[in-house]
Order: sequence, then C-alpha cells, then structure tokens
Amino acid sequence: MAGRLAGKVAIITGGGHGIGKAYALGMAREGAKVVIAEIDAVAAEAAAVDLRRQGFEAIAVRTDV
Repeated sequence: MAGRLAGKVAIITGGGHGIGKAYALGMAREGAKVVIAEIDAVAAEAAAVDLRRQGFEAIAVRTDV
C-alpha cells in the first residue's frame, strides 16, 4: 500500500486499546508496517489481527514499557 509511510515501520506502544489502536490504524493506512507493543498480549494480538484482516502488515509484541 502506497502512502507517506510506505517502507517504514511504526512501533505503537499501547496499541491494543483506544487511542493507541486508532493511531496504529492511521499509521497502517499511511503505508507503515505496524508493531503493536502492548502489555496486554491478548489485546495486542487482537489489534494486529484486525489490521491484517484489513490488508495491512502488523504484528503484536507483549511489551512492558
């Protein structure tokens, strides 16, 4: 997908819920590959699956920052 962030990787902390999840979607829409870094592994994976179902590249990583 072409966009301003094509070829870039966006690491979104807290990307499994709320604003972080919305931000991850925005980055993906701009062409970035997205890493959902979240303490809640289940929420992180759910967010990544949601992005992948929409055709974006995303992975989940359980992270405590």
